Amino acid sequence: MIYGKKISLVLPAYNAEKTLERTVESIPADIVDHIILVDDASSDRTVEIAIKLGLETIRHNSNRGYGGNQKSCYQAALDKGSDIVIMLHPDFQYEPKLIPVLGHMVASGVYDVVLGSRILGREALKGGMPYYKYFFNRALTEFQNLLIGQKLSEYHTGYRAFSMLALTSINWQLNSDDFVFDNQMIAQLHFNDFKIGEVPCPTKYFPDASSVGFNKSIWYGLGVIRTTLQFVLHKLGIYHFPYLGHKVEN
Repeated sequence: MIYGKKISLVLPAYNAEKTLERTVESIPADIVDHIILVDDASSDRTVEIAIKLGLETIRHNSNRGYGGNQKSCYQAALDKGSDIVIMLHPDFQYEPKLIPVLGHMVASGVYDVVLGSRILGREALKGGMPYYKYFFNRALTEFQNLLIGQKLSEYHTGYRAFSMLALTSINWQLNSDDFVFDNQMIAQLHFNDFKIGEVPCPTKYFPDASSVGFNKSIWYGLGVIRTTLQFVLHKLGIYHFPYLGHKVEN
C-alpha cells in the first residue's frame, strides 16, 4: 500500500516466458498488494512460469488482442477493490523499480494518471529504440498535442498508473481490442480533464523484448490519427463517439 491505498499491478502478457521472471524479480514487493497476469492465449510457457512465481493468473482461451488483454487486466484489478492500478508490460522493456514513483504520484492526489515516458530524459534512443519508431513516436505525439491540447512527451508508453476514479469514469470497455486501445484511453482521460503526469523511464530494446513490427506500426499510427480526429469532432459536438462518452465530474 501507499498512504493506505491498495496497489494492484497488472501484466498483460503474450509469449513472455523469456522475460517474465526478470520482470517480476525487479518488482518492489513491499509496495504492490496484488500482481495480476493476464495471458492472451500464449503458445509458450508464460502461464506455467506465472503460476510458479505465485502470480494471480488469468488465461484467455483465445487471443483477444492487446486491448482485449488490458480489459481483463483492469476488470480483475477493480474486482480486487484496488485504489491504484499500474500497468506494466512483462517484457522487461520498462523499469519495474519505478513502480513506487508512479504509485506515489497517483496516491498523493496530485495526478490521476501517471505515464512512464521513454522520451523524457532522452532515454529512448539510448535504450535501442529503432529510429523509425522514434520518428513516428515524436511525430504522432506532436500531432496529438496540437489537436488534443495536451503537452505530453509520449502517448505510446506501455507503463501507466491510474487512480480508481480515473479507471471507473471512462468507457475503456468500448475501446479497441488492438494496440490503439492505449491511445483511446488517453483521449478519454483528457476529454474528462483528468490530470496526467509523466515520469522519465529508461527503456531496453533487446531480442527477447516484445516489439510491434513495421507494418503493425503503420496501422497503429493510422489508428492514432483516427482517434485524434474523433476526439476533435466529439469535443466540438460535431459527432458523438460512444467510447469517448460524456464528461464526468471528478
